[in-house]
Amino acid sequence: MFSGSMVALATPMYADGSLDWDSLHNLVEWHIEQGTRALVAVGTTGESATLDVNEHLEVIRRVVDQVAGRVPVIAGTGANSTQEAIELTETASKCGADACLLVTPYYNKPTQEGLYQHYKAIAKAVAIPQILYNVPGRTAVDMLPETVRRLAAIGNIVGIKEATGDLDRARELLEILPRDFAVYSGDDATALELMLAGGHGDISVTANVAPAAVAQMCEAALGGDSGTARAIDERIRILHKVLFVESNPIPVKWALREMGRVDGGIRLPLTSLSPEHHATVREALRSAGIL
Repeated sequence: MFSGSMVALATPMYADGSLDWDSLHNLVEWHIEQGTRALVAVGTTGESATLDVNEHLEVIRRVVDQVAGRVPVIAGTGANSTQEAIELTETASKCGADACLLVTPYYNKPTQEGLYQHYKAIAKAVAIPQILYNVPGRTAVDMLPETVRRLAAIGNIVGIKEATGDLDRARELLEILPRDFAVYSGDDATALELMLAGGHGDISVTANVAPAAVAQMCEAALGGDSGTARAIDERIRILHKVLFVESNPIPVKWALREMGRVDGGIRLPLTSLSPEHHATVREALRSAGIL
């Protein structure tokens, strides 16, 4: 089982939107050095929605090759087309990814039965471990706990990234799912409480800029040391909020540029962080001890 701090890795780009492979290499090494327990390549924060298929798969290949087994690599392979999701998942498996993260189909708004059949088809087609990803604020579809419970009976569906930020929902999942089925937070602001309630880790945006702190907080929470975990989380809590002043990954990519780690490019229809938020994000980085 994957556990702890799993960074939802940003995909570095130049100002013209082309991919910055050198910065990606440096980010991967930095995360491993800082204690990040797994890298999630080409998820929402990695701008999967605007990478073409070749770029998407090349990011996965490069991250897998560079990591070389030092930590798990989880590849984002979700799509609103079941066949496309199967093809992405097959290729990620061939690239050597340790697992795949599959967002609920977006825009076409499937029923709960449609969600079940979608994930069942992908799991049947590709043997790699698969993690469900529920983020209704972005997809306009909410995968309900009963659907997750049905999917948990499929052997290679091993967990869920629950990104609603609803702790009652998270607790319900923890109550009804098998003990060996992982429940991960996809919401940094509530990740600590989810882990203290029995969750297994945090697929984190904040870890992009504060990898050591998020890793230490997760380790403490998973080890039952709530005092240490809360103290660490309090130091970085402002980041959980400020990194969402505009749509993710706009603020986190701007923050990484301020830290000198990326060039700061982002692809349309996303644009760079609005000037009125620059001071807010910069001050949050200072408050967290990053700048």
